[in-house]
Amino acid sequence: MKFIVFFLGISTFCFSQKFSFIYETKYKLDIENPDDINSKKMILDLKNNISIFRDSLDKKNDSIKFNNGNGRYNMGVENKFYVKKNLAQKRIEKVITYLGTDYLLPIEENLNWKITSEQKMIGKYKSQKAETNYGGRNWIGWFTTELPFTDGPYIFNGLPGLIVSIQDSNNEYSFNLVEVKKGGNIFDVRTKTVKIDWKKYESLAKSYFNDPFDINSKGWKNATFTDPKGNTVNISIKNKEMQNIILQENNPIELNHKINY
Repeated sequence: MKFIVFFLGISTFCFSQKFSFIYETKYKLDIENPDDINSKKMILDLKNNISIFRDSLDKKNDSIKFNNGNGRYNMGVENKFYVKKNLAQKRIEKVITYLGTDYLLPIEENLNWKITSEQKMIGKYKSQKAETNYGGRNWIGWFTTELPFTDGPYIFNGLPGLIVSIQDSNNEYSFNLVEVKKGGNIFDVRTKTVKIDWKKYESLAKSYFNDPFDINSKGWKNATFTDPKGNTVNISIKNKEMQNIILQENNPIELNHKINY
């Protein structure tokens, strides 16, 4: 009985504390160039069953905004990894910041995990294998009960311990835990949001593709910029360059919501 009370005390203490789990995230946006791999450090901040997953630059910019500054956010709509979770309410939402507006996209696809008996050490954690499907991909994950949190990177959650590693079967996306930090504050500056669905998400993405620098809404019939060599170049050239990048980076994590431009 003393052991049970002690364990419950430890569990309550753990869940009331704030933790940051840092993941090394790798992904291939251009399927035609498999050697072109993006690598970023992404952070899962967790406290009291509320979590935010974002890349380190997004967290830095959120921090600046939290302290009444002006954070700078990446352009575009696709390939955003910003996710909020309320584990107690089983609510998962992606946040897409576009043209100064924070859009909230609920994730309603269920994660039906198949937990296997296979185990191995990942870093210093004894981990167990689990598999699921999400976004038109098959995912292989590893969780550890040594970190008693039912959360994980990106939208992934719902296992009997923290997900320390997960990747899709095509090895195009992977998240691997590299560091655990205790303490600090969890802050959310993207609270005034506009709720959207996947259809609206596609509409926003196509609007960005058609007008990457938001020239039309400003009423500018023509615009120029100065390149690194000091030459004046019409914005239409820059638009075309950006559109080519969007077309090349069209291997989204949610393959079932891939946009055809």
